[in-house]
Amino acid sequence: MKIIGYLVLMLIILTLSGSFGYAKDEPGRKEKKRIRFPAVAGQFYPAEETKLAGMVRQFLNEKKGKPVSGRIMGLISPHAGYIYSGTVAATGFRQIDPATKTVFVLAPSHWLPAAKASIIEVDAYRTPLGDIPLSPIAATLRQQELFSPLPDMDQKEHSLEVQLPFLQIMLKSFELVPITIGQVDPGRIAKALLPHIDEHTLIVASSDLSHYYPYHKAKLLDESCTRAITDMDFNRMAESEACGKIPILALMEIARQKGWRPELIDYRNSGDTAGPPDQVVGYASIAFVSGGAKGDEKTRANKEGQELKGGKSSDDNNDEGKNERGKSAKSSSESISEADRKMLLTLARCVIKNTLSKEKDPLPENLSPYVREKRGCFVTLHKRGQLRGCIGTITPEQRLCDCVKENAFNAAFRDPRFSPLSKSELDEVEIEISILTPPRELKFSDAEDLKRQLRPGVDGVILSQGWHRATYLPQVWEQLPDKESFLQSLCQKAGLPDDAWKDPTKTKVEVYQAIVFSE
Repeated sequence: MKIIGYLVLMLIILTLSGSFGYAKDEPGRKEKKRIRFPAVAGQFYPAEETKLAGMVRQFLNEKKGKPVSGRIMGLISPHAGYIYSGTVAATGFRQIDPATKTVFVLAPSHWLPAAKASIIEVDAYRTPLGDIPLSPIAATLRQQELFSPLPDMDQKEHSLEVQLPFLQIMLKSFELVPITIGQVDPGRIAKALLPHIDEHTLIVASSDLSHYYPYHKAKLLDESCTRAITDMDFNRMAESEACGKIPILALMEIARQKGWRPELIDYRNSGDTAGPPDQVVGYASIAFVSGGAKGDEKTRANKEGQELKGGKSSDDNNDEGKNERGKSAKSSSESISEADRKMLLTLARCVIKNTLSKEKDPLPENLSPYVREKRGCFVTLHKRGQLRGCIGTITPEQRLCDCVKENAFNAAFRDPRFSPLSKSELDEVEIEISILTPPRELKFSDAEDLKRQLRPGVDGVILSQGWHRATYLPQVWEQLPDKESFLQSLCQKAGLPDDAWKDPTKTKVEVYQAIVFSE
């Protein structure tokens, strides 16, 4: 009897502590279902199904926050008790696509600072609203060295769990990839997840912002953090006080590679909701969206020079205020007909002109096979010989004509270094298009070997190390013709030591070429 009593007691303790266990046998199921039970039901949110569903729906029906302009592919969401942060979380969750099939939740570990990411070996996560089955992707990821089943990291953790009831109300049926993250390189997380991201997935990065500052100081700190995210400024974001900065940085890197644009939906702190103003915690809902009013598939493209852990974007051909035109950069060995050049330049100008006049974007009929191929490209605007905007996409992920349309719009109206182009400026602007070849990795044995292989004026260069990344278009050789100076500057741009380019074991170098033409 003592043994039975002890087992019952242990089962109760495990259940209340949010540990794992087995559900009752289901009809036709030979093995018992492994469940991750809730850890903070009754603390962070109601433990009773009806009350929880009612609270979540009440938050969702408040209709607060800024509407987003496209499909939400990623979402930063707070993870405090619902009375504090639920209303902010709801501003994002109420705008997610109900057709979403798979949700990745990236959550920080508050309990175990291991240099690992945990995906526990269960069949489902349970909340008072029911069970959420794990996606087969979870088991696939767990086969990688980066991911391990670490129950101690998860069993008391609230940051992942509190996102689930919102998802259950909004999506009804979906599969979960639950990842609790310790001290891990965000770039490695992003690289592991990218092959599994498609139009039916959503990534939720769980994070609160600053903690326990007076109201006004907290607002200043949190404004800096949210601005770093919406500016895609990896350096400033890495220095913020957000407890989920690693999940956020991983999501930002995925967004950078996918071309999703960040949009701030709502910001408040606990002093605005249910707490005193002397020690507040900050909360934000920030979406990463694709498509939208002017978007095809990526309306904020992978910007040339937007390094993983760098400051402002440097999409211009000259970088950091170097405004001399780089017109003598050599083209790649490819060729493009004069008719296609003219068509693409006309298309870029029409997109900008029609946006200013609020007319429909054009797309000519009878497109040539060349402009229907998938290509990376940059669109650069110059006004009176000075840079006026430049944004582009390095990887070939959409048709060249669509890439030019999108980046013409982005260069004119979404380059964060400039105010949107005005109608009065249009006739003063000259448009330049750079069509890129797909990047290829350049293997090198040492610094001298790398320098031997680089071709000034021909090669655009992407340099990356971990989650640091930067690139220069081939035109930049005009300002930095010396190979060592070029590579040192590129390292600085990526937030790396000047000599990082010399290490072939840690540094990856890719090259591409460009066909450059202008009006």
